[in-house]
Amino acid sequence: MSARIALVRHGEVHNPDHVVYADLDGFGLNARGWAQAAATAARLVELGVAAIVTSPLQRAVETGGAIAASTGMAPTIDERLTEWLLGSRWAGTVWEDLPEVFPGELEAYLEHPTDLPFSPESIDDVARRVEDAVADNVAENGLVVFVSHQDPVQSARIQLTGGALEHLHVSKPGHGSIVLLERRGMAWSELEYWEPDQGLQFPPVEQAPADSP
Repeated sequence: MSARIALVRHGEVHNPDHVVYADLDGFGLNARGWAQAAATAARLVELGVAAIVTSPLQRAVETGGAIAASTGMAPTIDERLTEWLLGSRWAGTVWEDLPEVFPGELEAYLEHPTDLPFSPESIDDVARRVEDAVADNVAENGLVVFVSHQDPVQSARIQLTGGALEHLHVSKPGHGSIVLLERRGMAWSELEYWEPDQGLQFPPVEQAPADSP
């Protein structure tokens, strides 16, 4: 039997002050983010959707809601799809101030994301909890959509397809993107990567920490 899942990153967030929003309240989609969510929903309608599961954070719930409105599927919330808890350590800090407020931490995140002793959660733990959410919600012969955040999506994408988490920052998913995976037997493979139009990235892509705006 086969199964398919779509790992979806939420749309772009309204964050004019460049704050690390992590799990803070009040950070929903901006106009481009809503447009991305609508485009993502339209693509998923083409693929056919059996169920929608989202992170509890506002930006993911709004993205999942846009998908639900287009598919007629009521989304469910799964706490295991939430943002990497590394971000909660930095929450409320302006991105440009991170090197001063948390010396060396951003550099460590970019250079060796699997070895961050200061983080309240390892990236291995993130991948594991997202994998568990997938295992509990996947449906045979139906596409299940999981709406989450950049690093949780990327870590699960890597782990499910047998990659190494040391490569976390290689080809990371953009806002509103869809990573389409298929399981045949016990093995997952990536069928497709799709993303809607992307806006200007902040911070620059090569320096983007967990779930940048």
